[in-house]
Amino acid sequence: MKVKVIPVLEDNYMYLVIEEHTREAVAVDVAVPKRARPLPGALCTRAWRPNTGSHLDHLHLPNSHPFQLLEIVGRERVSLTTVLTTHHHWDHARGNMELVRLLPGLVVLGADERICALTRRLVHGEELRFGAIHVRCLLTPGHTSGHMSYFLWEDECLDPPAVFSGDALSVAGCGSRLETTAQQMYHSLVETLGTLPPETVFCGHEHTLGNLEFAQKVEPCNNHVKAKLSWAKKRDEDDVPMVPSTLGEELLYNPFLRVAEEPVRKFTGKVAPAEVLEVLCRERASFERVAEPLQPQAQALLALQWGLLSMPRPK
Repeated sequence: MKVKVIPVLEDNYMYLVIEEHTREAVAVDVAVPKRARPLPGALCTRAWRPNTGSHLDHLHLPNSHPFQLLEIVGRERVSLTTVLTTHHHWDHARGNMELVRLLPGLVVLGADERICALTRRLVHGEELRFGAIHVRCLLTPGHTSGHMSYFLWEDECLDPPAVFSGDALSVAGCGSRLETTAQQMYHSLVETLGTLPPETVFCGHEHTLGNLEFAQKVEPCNNHVKAKLSWAKKRDEDDVPMVPSTLGEELLYNPFLRVAEEPVRKFTGKVAPAEVLEVLCRERASFERVAEPLQPQAQALLALQWGLLSMPRPK
């Protein structure tokens, strides 16, 4: 199993999962099917191969190259058959419609009827198969009521399993709770995702640095947080993505998975896990890294690049 990590928009990630024997491919969270976000240093996609020794193989391209999901599909000589969408928000699903138009017969799967171009609605615990790759669908409400995470593993393969968690779980954090109760979110994070094998986590956004700064506020004496934050700052300086993580690591420094730990309870002033989580979500929402606001011209340019605005037609 090979995973292509594709940065898109401002801080999103979408993924291309390749079954290397059948050359079948599955895309996860297609925000934009035809253009990706070039990264400084010419690193535009990354192939995750833990058994290579270096953990990641880098693919270098010119900065100006508008690297496309479909171009990656072509370069890899794979057949893209399916899209797995974690939730209905536009920055995870907006590309589905165009991709279906470009690839007739493409199947779009997810758990929420609000997902663009949805072919079939999945249910919790359902299992899919793509060649030797198994997919277990895990309903993880919290960020949205219909959020689905995907746990993948491959038969007779040295590569460890991986979970694609969208906005349910991120590196050192989680997505904002928008549509469900704190109890439901606790169940998703701690009882559903938190009990998976301690291997790889591919999340939907690059919020690592801000998440770790908040984690340090929650647990200032946690040495795992300090070490990860130092690592993240170096990666940030080098403009290198910080995915994937591992669940084993997340349990050491992600406060949203550590709601039963005494320092986290002390920070929130609560004891019941769901109440601890609710306070953490509220505190995290108010703890945003200070950033200079975009000028109106820059906001309009970003909206145009994302396809939220259209060019005026000539009269």
